[in-house]
Amino acid sequence: MDFPLSRASVPGASVPPAPVHAAAGPLRASRSVRRRACTCATVAAAVLALVGAVLPPPKPLGVGDRLFPELGNPGYDVGAYDIAFDYSGNNTKPLTARTVIDADVTAEDGLPRFNLDFTAGKVRSVRVNGRPAQHRSVKEDLVVTPSAALRKGERMHVEVRHTSPTDKASTNGWVRTKDGLAMANQADAAHRVFPGNDHPSDKAAFTFRVTAPEALTVVAGGQLKRKVRKGGDRTEWTYRLAHPMATELAQVSIGRSYVRRSKGPHGLPLRDVVPSRDRKALEPWLARTPAQLAWLERRLGRYPFETYGLLMADASTGFELETQTLSLFEKQLFTTDVVPAWHQESIMVHEAAHQWFGDSVSPRSWDDLWLNEGHATWYEWLYAAERGGPSLTSRARDAYKSSDTWRKKFGPPGRLHPAEPGNKINIFRKSVYDGSAVLLFALREKIGAGAFERLQREWVTLHRDANASTDDYISLVNEVSGEDLTVFLEKWLYGKKTPPMPGHPRWRAGSRETG
Repeated sequence: MDFPLSRASVPGASVPPAPVHAAAGPLRASRSVRRRACTCATVAAAVLALVGAVLPPPKPLGVGDRLFPELGNPGYDVGAYDIAFDYSGNNTKPLTARTVIDADVTAEDGLPRFNLDFTAGKVRSVRVNGRPAQHRSVKEDLVVTPSAALRKGERMHVEVRHTSPTDKASTNGWVRTKDGLAMANQADAAHRVFPGNDHPSDKAAFTFRVTAPEALTVVAGGQLKRKVRKGGDRTEWTYRLAHPMATELAQVSIGRSYVRRSKGPHGLPLRDVVPSRDRKALEPWLARTPAQLAWLERRLGRYPFETYGLLMADASTGFELETQTLSLFEKQLFTTDVVPAWHQESIMVHEAAHQWFGDSVSPRSWDDLWLNEGHATWYEWLYAAERGGPSLTSRARDAYKSSDTWRKKFGPPGRLHPAEPGNKINIFRKSVYDGSAVLLFALREKIGAGAFERLQREWVTLHRDANASTDDYISLVNEVSGEDLTVFLEKWLYGKKTPPMPGHPRWRAGSRETG
């Protein structure tokens, strides 16, 4: 995610301020678990009724995330989502939807019932392994009691028929555009759109099936697998992602769109989605993507997914978002003269860098967010410096001066303050962007540019298509550098005060540099 700066905030910009809107290997194979057939359905139902009678009252659960305690759910591991939406053409009305989840039961004692993250939408029915299941909404969880208790190692097939609301909300989910809808699910808004295990630690395969009026174009993450006419003037579009994805990175765009197709490095298929009426104005910006990806590949290795592109939505969100294989941008970032061109391009690189950092290598918990945003900001700075923006050192020095202020207000990079009530994206603040990039600058000064560049490439290669934590990063730093830098990094990650900058003894946090 990136929050575009006002003209007054762009380093080196001298134009007057303008208003700013408020406000990360191969896909794991689906594991096939042979279900043991129950030859005594009557007895099983009676046992379940007895167990259900002694179950405690349903309550929201979580996977232990410090910043989002009730996010995610224990007891199972999702292998795949198959999600269908039916869009009427009116973006103020809820979509009719069906979400199918295939998951493996991991709880030692099995699951007499389980939770899904889901809020706002109405649930019409739930079936587990083909049988109707009881369900109840508790806060932002959907608590499901199947007709038979699930055993550890069993595959559960869950089908939920529900609505997917599009009402405007500060927590996002569906974003209304001038001609349709797009998604913005970070950090925990995917469960406003569809039920699931809405935590980045449980990545899964995704298929989207979207039915919409024939005059509209549907684009989603991954690649188009099927497009068929339905009854009347409606079309069903099917997209599938070739790599596992966290729920917060899902993207579906519906609207009167032009899809621009081109090739990136080594023939990578690119597809960009823009409002049809803005095609000519936006095409020069879209043409920059192949060179930007090539620039990143020289530093990080091959792009990690099957396709990439930009979704330039006619909507005001106040941020840009690294949705997997199809990054979300506000159209107005490129159609208004708010920031210099080098800054616009560097934001494009920020979101593209996230395809490695955050999408391919996803955080194990939201405390690991700095790994996403710090690295994306780092490459944003590097690219800007080559396109007319401030030098890398000057960006780091300026951010270093403010680091103590950010740590006090937002928390240090590795231990952010919890989000403000009603504003869950409040964790996306300066200490996790520029503050984390300053940390990376300090690390490079400590271990040298060569070792730092090897570290970056090894990180995204070692953890491709998986989850990784801050401890994993520290372990790799120690391995690559050949010394134990645990204490050094922990001070930068968790300290209330910004540590001294290696190689720059005259830099001062919270004051101007002397000399």
